[in-house]
Formats: sequence, C-alpha cells, structure tokens
Amino acid sequence: MALCLIVGTAPTLAAETLRIGLQTTGTFAWQLDVIRRHNLAKRAGLDLKISGFASPDAGKLAINSGSVDIAVVDFLWVARARALGAKLLFYPYSSAVGAIMVKNDSPLNKLKDLKGHVLGVAGGPLDKSWLIVQAAAIRQGIDLKKSATLQYGAPPLISQKLQQGEAEASLNFWNFCADLEARGYRRIFEVRDAETSLGVKEPVAMIGYVFSESFAATHRSAIDRFIEITQQANDIMLQSDQEWDALRPLMNAEDDRTFKAYRDRTREGMPRRPVTAEVTDASALFHTLAAIGGSDLVGPSQELDQSLYYQPARRGD
Repeated sequence: MALCLIVGTAPTLAAETLRIGLQTTGTFAWQLDVIRRHNLAKRAGLDLKISGFASPDAGKLAINSGSVDIAVVDFLWVARARALGAKLLFYPYSSAVGAIMVKNDSPLNKLKDLKGHVLGVAGGPLDKSWLIVQAAAIRQGIDLKKSATLQYGAPPLISQKLQQGEAEASLNFWNFCADLEARGYRRIFEVRDAETSLGVKEPVAMIGYVFSESFAATHRSAIDRFIEITQQANDIMLQSDQEWDALRPLMNAEDDRTFKAYRDRTREGMPRRPVTAEVTDASALFHTLAAIGGSDLVGPSQELDQSLYYQPARRGD
C-alpha cells in the first residue's frame, strides 16, 4: 500500500531521493511527520518517497527485494539475515519494547501459565521481542513454541484477537500494550525484563534503520543526512510537548492516558549513546540468545557480526 507522502524537495537543486519503507501503524510515521512539518528533509537536500506497509514482515521483504532503500526493522532479524549472507547494515532507531498482555481478570500471571493457552505474537515468528521472550523462557525451562498455541499476525490484528477472546494472551509492540493498558488489560511479562534476564545492562535498540551495503556504498552522503535529520526530529520531540499535540492525530490515542504513554515511551526509547556502546550490549545479547536458542533464533553464527552497525561519517570527514 503506497502512502501519498513526499517529505521535502529542494526548490533549486535536485534533491536526492530516498525510498522509505514505513509500517503504517508504527512510530516511524510520527518521526517522519516531524521531519515533514519542519522541512528537515528539504533543508538536507533529500526527497523522501514513502511506501506504507501493514506489517513489519512486508518491510523486510521490501528491503530484500530492493523496492525500498531504508526501512525500520528488527535488530535480530537483520543480524540473523547477515549471518545467513545478506549484506545489510543497521543503525539504532528505538529501544522501546512491549510485553505479554492479558485481560485484567485473567488467571494467567507468569510465563509458565501460558502452557496450553493461545498466545498471539505480533510481527511474526522472527520478531525481535518474540525471540527474546523465547530465550528468557528457555532459561526458565519453558519452551513456549511447544507449550503454547501460537497465533502470528500484524500488531493491530493481534490486539484485536486478545480483545475478542481469540487469544488468551498477546505479545505486542509497546504502543499497542499502552493502548491495552488504558482498556484495562495488564502485563504479565515485560520484554525489558527478558533482556535483563539475558544479561543486557543498558537498553538495546531493538529496531533500527536498515539498508543494504551496496546502497550505502553509493549513497553514503544521503544516508548520513537522513540519519542527521532523524536525530534532529528526535531532539524536537524530546524538547517540545507542543510537538506531540501536533502529532496526536497520527497516534490513534483514544484518551490522555494512552497519549501520554505513547509520548513518554517513545522518548524513553530514543537512542542517546554512541554506536560503539550499543554494539557492546547488542553483542552480549546476541551471544546469550545464540547459547540458549541456537541457530533457530540467531542463524548459523554464535557471535554478532559487529560490522552490521553503520557508522555515519563525522562532520568534516
């Protein structure tokens, strides 16, 4: 599904085009709206052509097929794909993660309680949160793939399945979890807790901007300018509450509580540390996942290929 959105075109010099893959229900749309309204792409000499998708898997397929240049994708999916030979690069976007949610009156309270019950999983079998939860459960002696009945789907569908009683629990993205909390649902297991149990000291950016090595080799300046304007957009969202009032129509927040949860969780998830520090925790997480879950989780490599992480050129380079 293509969105009729073009973010910035330089009026005098020909702007460099970047084809962006966007999950329509994701927070990336909020960041791109800030870029549009503040003319950040225009000033950077970029013309952002946006294609919208209903699920994260569609964005992954678009990157693999070359139909988009950049998409926001799971870190673990990219790491696994690279271990299998795909020449992809990753730059941190957000460390915000979700949780396993149940109805407030549900008898389910722990991971072990999911045995024999239906668990909806947003994002598909290789979604980063699902892989991390599986690994944390395995450390507790629980194989969720065998003990629970699994349903996969796009985040809105998984949320609906829980609300309609088709699933008894759901693992969903953080913004859908915030919406469910406002509706009286509760968390029984946080993905952040799963990360901690696997030895991560600081939150890892579990999703990021992804693009191919070949594209980066020929469009390095455009990628660096794109990363710079996304950071400018983050600074605006961090510093201005009024900016969020402008974003609210895109956020599908039905009440103030949900709106503030979306705003605060988004801010909390914005990366603030150097890529080198990110690599350290990401490598530790990847190694732990490999030891617990093996190739089904991380692919054939037991260690993270640290060249996966893209390093923008410093100004003046």
